[in-house]
Amino acid sequence: MIRQARGYSYMDLLDLCPEKVENYEQKLKNFYTEHIHADEEIRYCLEGSGYFDVRDKADRWIRILIKAGDLIVLPAGIYHRFTLDTSNYIKLMRLFVGEPVWTPFNRPQEDHPARKEYIKSVIEKGGLPVKAH
Repeated sequence: MIRQARGYSYMDLLDLCPEKVENYEQKLKNFYTEHIHADEEIRYCLEGSGYFDVRDKADRWIRILIKAGDLIVLPAGIYHRFTLDTSNYIKLMRLFVGEPVWTPFNRPQEDHPARKEYIKSVIEKGGLPVKAH
């Protein structure tokens, strides 16, 4: 239902653990480097757990635990990073509107159009509401 309601037309699965991912350490390092995307980042956790970190208004980190059954939607342009917890395993469903583009833009990106739009939405609307499902 949420895929249809939000227009998520692409879906794949990511098993993130040392045994299943080539260049595992480098991938984790890349995920943990603070970045933005030009599109929403949508993740549904099927197994395991990990952390998404985002920034508050004072530029301090907020850590969000994601575990099996959790869905997270990060708006385009929000600075974030991801890491695993001590279980060293997560299985995620990755959702996307249209064709997937996984390009990260590492901080700083204040002039990136997605970052400008995100900042504008936070200032003008107080955030981007997401309907609970």
